[in-house]
Amino acid sequence: MAVGRRAGSYVCGVDAAMDVIGGKWKVLILWALSERPHRFGELRRAVPGVTEKVLAAHLRELEADGIVHRREYEEVPPRVEYSLTPRGVALNEALEPLGAWGKANVLGQAPEPVA
Repeated sequence: MAVGRRAGSYVCGVDAAMDVIGGKWKVLILWALSERPHRFGELRRAVPGVTEKVLAAHLRELEADGIVHRREYEEVPPRVEYSLTPRGVALNEALEPLGAWGKANVLGQAPEPVA
């Protein structure tokens, strides 16, 4: 699925990426999903402070952008799991240096080596 909310109007790659991950919660959702697939309630607990409404909206946007996969199981009661797509895994890998910078410059910790 192609990302293209503002097709043709991006100034650079960072502008396009920020359109996908912009907002307070999306990067934290990606970080939680990098560990393993989560059900909605698990994801809400893994991202403290996010409301159900905002989490649902962000998951829909990330799914539309091809970053998150939503899998519905045909069970009673119904079960839905969210996981990262290959595009989402690549995005998380691109965000790792940003996390290392935050640890070194904001949290005051030594950055982890980047492989």
